[in-house]
Amino acid sequence: MAGSDAKAWAAVATPERRRARRRAAWRRRRVVLLLMSPWIVGFSVFFGYPLVMNLYLSFTHYDLLSAPRWIGLANYKFMFSKDPQVWTAIKNTLWVICIMVPLQVLFAFGIALLLARARSGAGVFRTIFYLPALAPPVAATLGFVFILNPGTGPVNVILGHLGIQGPLWFQDPSWSKPALTMLALWGIGNTMVIFLAAVLDVPRTLYESAQLDGAGAFKRLIYVTLPSISPVIMFSAVYGVILGLQYFTQAYVAAGVAAGQASQAADVTSVNLGYPKDSTLFYPVLLYQHGFNDFQMGYASAIAMVLLVVSFAFTLVIVINSRRWVHGGTR
Repeated sequence: MAGSDAKAWAAVATPERRRARRRAAWRRRRVVLLLMSPWIVGFSVFFGYPLVMNLYLSFTHYDLLSAPRWIGLANYKFMFSKDPQVWTAIKNTLWVICIMVPLQVLFAFGIALLLARARSGAGVFRTIFYLPALAPPVAATLGFVFILNPGTGPVNVILGHLGIQGPLWFQDPSWSKPALTMLALWGIGNTMVIFLAAVLDVPRTLYESAQLDGAGAFKRLIYVTLPSISPVIMFSAVYGVILGLQYFTQAYVAAGVAAGQASQAADVTSVNLGYPKDSTLFYPVLLYQHGFNDFQMGYASAIAMVLLVVSFAFTLVIVINSRRWVHGGTR
């Protein structure tokens, strides 16, 4: 009798225990949601809703003055078949991704190697190389446009004293992107600091073992330093590609100021995007032109969606291929 009574009480008590466990689980979930609510609200307001709204607007004709009108895929068809500036912007942006970003990574890595080997004054040199990264992009671009002024800039003046005919820099389509690349290399302080921390973190025992095996400085760099900091190289590449796809401020300011210097006009920025001859018309600049100069916000939204997809694709390709060369990566 006692055993049957215990089983009966257990059968009666089991549903109550299950309900109690469910209530406890819901309380934990509510606490987690409450703690996460600031992030959820921020993500929804500043990312989720704008993304969904941008996707919707990309299928509409919208000029900011009237209600959006649904036109389907017309914006995307026009982008890839009838807008000649799109391919110019893509070509210029690929120039940034394929030339500017690799040069930035190589230059930052080289400076980090030199600073890691510095015996005296390392702190001073680190400060000197990092300070340009603190300059606001607009101020830095204005400074470079002044320094590289083809007529009165100090660079061309010095080249003239040396008997060298200086280029036109931001006034020449062939030199505008190299000039922007020089500006980008000048401001690699953030990437340099990351590389410097990674290089200094490589265990000295690895270098000593390689040296005992007869490896010279170059082989130690190839077989010890690079594999050890390969995750940092991947991060710098991904970060650089994302920033390169969003390259806007320096190109916008340089084109406007250089066009003003050429025409001696007071304000010609709004009509000289991409100056000279669309050589600085990068993809985000094209987006800005259609969205805020031409008030074609639906078409600009389509351009922005393509930029989002391309950024994700570039990042995915780099991450997937990194498994082959990132030391200690997932397989």
